[in-house]
Amino acid sequence: MDLAAEQEHHRKRRRKAPTSTSTYVFRPLLEDIAFLPEGHASATHITCVELWDDNLYIGTSASEILHYVAIPPEQDDTSASPTYIFASRLQPTYNQSSTNSSSPGVQQILVLPNVAKACVLCNGTLTFYSLPELSPAFGNTVVSGCSWIGGENLNTPDEAEEDGQTVMICVKGRIRFVRIGDEPRKIRNIEYPGCVAVARRDQIACVADAQAYSLLDVKNQQKVSLFPVSSLDDNAAGGQVEDISAARENSRPPSGIGEPRGHGRSTSLGTFVSGLGRRSPQSRSQDRSGRNTPEPGTRGLSPLRPPDRPRSGSVTAETSRTPSTSDKPLPPPPDHTPSQLPNQAATQPSTAGLIPHICSPTPTEFLLTTGISPAEPGVGIFVNLEGDVVRGTLQFNRYPVSLVVDREDQDSVPPAPDSKQLSEGYILASTLQHRDDGDRQVVEIQKWNVDSDDGAEYLDVPYVFREDSHDENQRTSGDAKLRTVLSHTTTPFPQVGERLQLARLHLPGISLGGNADQQSASLEEKRNHEEQAFARRLGTQTSRILSWSGTSIWWLVKNPLVLRLDGAIDSMVHSVSSQDLIRVDRDQILHTVATIQDYDAATETDFLGLKYIRQKSGLILFADVLSRSPSAINITSGEAQVMESTLLDSGLDPRILICMIPALKQEVVEGSAGIWVHGGLTWIIEQYLHMVKDSSPEPDQTPSSNNHRLNMVKKYLMAWRQRKGFGSIADEVEVFQSIDAALLHLLLLQDSQGSVKFGIPSASRAELYSLVDNGVDCFERAITLLEQYQRLYVLSRLYQNRKMAGQVLGTWRRILEGEEDAGNELRDGENEMRKYLAKIRDINLIHDYGSWLARRNAKLGVQVFTDDNSRVKFSPQDVIELLKEQAPDAVKVYLEHLVFGKKNIQYANTLITHYLDCVLQVLESSEEARSILAQSYESYRALQPPKPTYRQFIMDNAVPVSWWQDRLRLLELLGGSHGADFSYDLQKILTRLEPYEEDLVPESIILDGRQGRHQQALRLLTHGLGDYHTAINYCLMGGASIFHPISGSLTPSETSVKADQAILFNYLLAEFLRIEDIGNRLERTSELLERFGSWYDVKQVLNMIPESWSVELVSGFLISAFRRLVHDKNEAMVMKALSGAENLQVAAAFIEKAREVGPQTQETQP
Repeated sequence: MDLAAEQEHHRKRRRKAPTSTSTYVFRPLLEDIAFLPEGHASATHITCVELWDDNLYIGTSASEILHYVAIPPEQDDTSASPTYIFASRLQPTYNQSSTNSSSPGVQQILVLPNVAKACVLCNGTLTFYSLPELSPAFGNTVVSGCSWIGGENLNTPDEAEEDGQTVMICVKGRIRFVRIGDEPRKIRNIEYPGCVAVARRDQIACVADAQAYSLLDVKNQQKVSLFPVSSLDDNAAGGQVEDISAARENSRPPSGIGEPRGHGRSTSLGTFVSGLGRRSPQSRSQDRSGRNTPEPGTRGLSPLRPPDRPRSGSVTAETSRTPSTSDKPLPPPPDHTPSQLPNQAATQPSTAGLIPHICSPTPTEFLLTTGISPAEPGVGIFVNLEGDVVRGTLQFNRYPVSLVVDREDQDSVPPAPDSKQLSEGYILASTLQHRDDGDRQVVEIQKWNVDSDDGAEYLDVPYVFREDSHDENQRTSGDAKLRTVLSHTTTPFPQVGERLQLARLHLPGISLGGNADQQSASLEEKRNHEEQAFARRLGTQTSRILSWSGTSIWWLVKNPLVLRLDGAIDSMVHSVSSQDLIRVDRDQILHTVATIQDYDAATETDFLGLKYIRQKSGLILFADVLSRSPSAINITSGEAQVMESTLLDSGLDPRILICMIPALKQEVVEGSAGIWVHGGLTWIIEQYLHMVKDSSPEPDQTPSSNNHRLNMVKKYLMAWRQRKGFGSIADEVEVFQSIDAALLHLLLLQDSQGSVKFGIPSASRAELYSLVDNGVDCFERAITLLEQYQRLYVLSRLYQNRKMAGQVLGTWRRILEGEEDAGNELRDGENEMRKYLAKIRDINLIHDYGSWLARRNAKLGVQVFTDDNSRVKFSPQDVIELLKEQAPDAVKVYLEHLVFGKKNIQYANTLITHYLDCVLQVLESSEEARSILAQSYESYRALQPPKPTYRQFIMDNAVPVSWWQDRLRLLELLGGSHGADFSYDLQKILTRLEPYEEDLVPESIILDGRQGRHQQALRLLTHGLGDYHTAINYCLMGGASIFHPISGSLTPSETSVKADQAILFNYLLAEFLRIEDIGNRLERTSELLERFGSWYDVKQVLNMIPESWSVELVSGFLISAFRRLVHDKNEAMVMKALSGAENLQVAAAFIEKAREVGPQTQETQP
């Protein structure tokens, strides 16, 4: 059988094998023990068992002890248990004259390992032996009339005293303390007749006779009565304190009540116990919760106090005085003796047929049982060392036959309130359970050291066949007994390893090909050996509890937690079929997950087991959701959150969940190592994959399935992505490649559904953008998916994350050139490209895509090279050369930016030439263009004053063609809009415009003014255009320009001297006088003379005005002229007068100064 077939066989076998959910399981130790030689028919059965240091001692009803020795298994076989072989047979000494067919046989085997001795109680006779071969000790010392032996100190069970080990021997009317060492030595006697059970903690012992329980202070010899074994026994009074020392019997009343400290004890304990015994089994949950614990008033038993004066530790000889309880007859030896523990005594029945049981689960507590009859429920009561009832009570289905406590953690620190320990204390009781086919012997299991609402658990005792019949109908479970032995066993559970060891998951349809497959198989085989070696270390359990019935002995071992939980989950899976993979009790699984949420794993097996259970629970829930139709999915957000957190916390490889989704299974990256999961999970995964292998690759194409399945998977994958960088993740590369690919595929699927279905961007689009913007590990697969779904814009964002500028621009170019982008997400793509080009430093990319953009949109394309925030700067000359070669239409836009935007007049001539080329080319080739110009002149001349300037007119009535805008910019440049420093090649322009003077009148006017041909310019303004307002401005500006700023006043630097202006105004007057329309001529001339008369000479004007004009037409000019002349004359006279006065002032000042100086005499030289 090859490796794959063998693994498949094991997986099927594990799936078919039922898993026990019980807390404990039976494991055989010895079966079908041969008690007597062949040919001797007998109903011999086992009566008691003890195990110590690989030595098994079995007491039988035939008054024999069988000694077996353990043979350990092979060292390399960790799954095997020791084998016990028969060593010897011993018949202890006893009084055969007093025995009969009903004699109990061997009643007790007490092993004292600290002194290497064993005490055997057989048919009421106590004998001593040496370990391990059970050879007689102490010279065949025999103690007759013994009913029970034990009572070693449970607080120090493994510590030997200086000269031996103390035990309690119950004989006749007293309890005898004996120290076993080199020889048995009596320490003291305690008067307590009929004792049949003892458990001792230091000096406090809990004892029982056939009727009642008591607490003994063995050092100070005091007794406190507790309550009867049978709640129907009204004679046993609880709460009484008695002095049981022989020395005080003569000085105190028999009842022992006379001391004051005894009055503090209440006898209500017996009433409380009586009530407990009569309660129905339905009150179990209330008992366990502690709500029926007696009130403080009923727990008034005073603690055991030492007497007023110290007492000697020695014990005198047996007293002849009988204590107050001596009237009780010593009960005969019981017919059968249940198992006995160091902390438990199994004794003869009470008057109601009940056997008292005493256990000590903790160093400060005893557990006692009481009831009505063996067929009625029993009650377990916890009392402390002071006799007070503590905790809640335990309710047994029937009164126990035997009772043990699993005390593994009894002395450990109690668990924190907010956590659950995996190791819990249990009470195990052998009892009967009524069923339809009769009573069945079971082990009743209950927790005792934690608050739990769980009911009792019942474990069936294995069937055994009667020795005299092999008929199936004659099988019986026998009267099973329980006992905690001295030595423990380690029991392997190979099922734990099978479930927890990792196995490779073989996904269908995935092959690495050729040598890669062979190498992968070799690695798989090697790792399988490693996993098997690791698994052998897991799942071992230790136990000290033995159970026996008839001729067989079993270990009662705690079932590993992982097997219990695994079996519980399996029981919640109801069906597995080709149509529906599973139908599960979702609520029960969620409850199981919640139950283990706060568990603290104490061992490696528990840690891995809890992890496995979480994985299995989450996987089954997930498979259940996937296997249902969309209409059948009914999962709340809380359940989805629990399932998600379970899967995340469990650490389940997310590739497993991905491969279970048909739409995403191709995104799994297995790698050469493969995918490894716990062996217990493989059947779930492979069964589901087998079911969906023929299904459609994308079944989840409806909004309802998105809402339930894809959203749940998406949230899970997003949570997993947050673990990137964690070093503890195995196969991290393949895992996150699979996660990113699956998440991207899922978001593309959801977004396409939302967009197509509702016509608006889906809510998942932002998640899609976030995913690609943050980067994905599956880069190549992401490209394939985005191309497949035609999501070019998202692809460009993916490239942006990787700083792949060329691919980003190339993808945008594909979209702008018309390739389909399903998301239609690139808004204002040309502008986005311009912004992106400003952010990169690759000159070649800027050249290529900047020129490409300039060809599509010259304005935006030029901004690529002119953006001040761009990381790469270009010289204007380089840009011009590039644009001339790659985008000729963008050259003009770039030059306009330089000249008008940057005021760089260096390129103004180039721009003028470009404008001329454009305009003249149109005029040369288009009669329509000439007609448009001529029509504009005619339309403007037809306007009646007041009218705008021709420049304003053509701007307001611009023709929506490019050459018209070029002409406007040409007029602006020719008109000197860039100041006096700007100059251009006048002759070259005149030469090119000469053929088009009639078409380009404003241009001719500007050029005439530049040449000083002002009279010609004014003639064209007046008669060619009819723009009188511009003609006046021309005169005021001295012919500098007719295209001055539209708003604002003229600065002094722009104003010519008045003489030059007067010359121009005279030219203008002459042109106005030649206007053909007489009305317009008179109006324009009159207005000109009236507004600007100061620039004219009156005489010259009168000479120019035709004689036919009346004075009234120029009256305004004449009046202003005469006023100006009078004003000038008066001003001259005033100035003359003022000058004369000033002369007189100066002369007077001179005379006065001369007087001050006086005459000066100057001698002449001879």
